[in-house]
Amino acid sequence: MQLPPNAQLIAPLDDLAYLDSQSATLPAPITAIEAWRLVMARPLPGLAWAFWLRDAISARFGVARIGGFSGKAVGVPQVGDHLDFFLVEHISDSVLSLTARDRHLDVMTCVTVDDATLGITASVVTHNAFGRAYMIPVAPAHRLIVWAMLRRLRRG
Repeated sequence: MQLPPNAQLIAPLDDLAYLDSQSATLPAPITAIEAWRLVMARPLPGLAWAFWLRDAISARFGVARIGGFSGKAVGVPQVGDHLDFFLVEHISDSVLSLTARDRHLDVMTCVTVDDATLGITASVVTHNAFGRAYMIPVAPAHRLIVWAMLRRLRRG
C-alpha cells in the first residue's frame, strides 16, 4: 500500500493494528478541510444506523458513545478543536489529521490533498483485547465506507 506523500499516522507502521489508505482524483484541486466538508455534507445512507449500532454495543463495554457524524457545516477549525468526535491534531491546506483516543484504541484519520488527488488514510493502534475485537468488524466496514465516500466524490 502506498501512502500519500503527506499522510500522518497515529504511530510507526510496525505498531499499527490497522492501516488503510485510499485516494481519488477530483475534478479540481481543493484544500484538506474542503475535502472534509464535501465528504461530511452528504453522509452515506446507513452510516447513522452503523454508528447507532456501534454505540449500542460498545457502551456495554464502557466505551463512550460517539454519535457519528453530525453533518454540521464547519468553518476553519484550529488544532485542539473537535470535528464531531475527532480531535483536530494538525491542519494545513494539504493535511487534516484527526484523532480519537480511548483506553481500547487510538485512531487517526488523515485527509490529504495533493493537487486534485484526495487521500484518506486511517491508522489504528489497539491497547487491549476489546480494541482488537472491535477492529474485526470495523476494519472491513471502514474500508467499504471510505471507498463509497470517495466514489461519491468522483461522481459529483
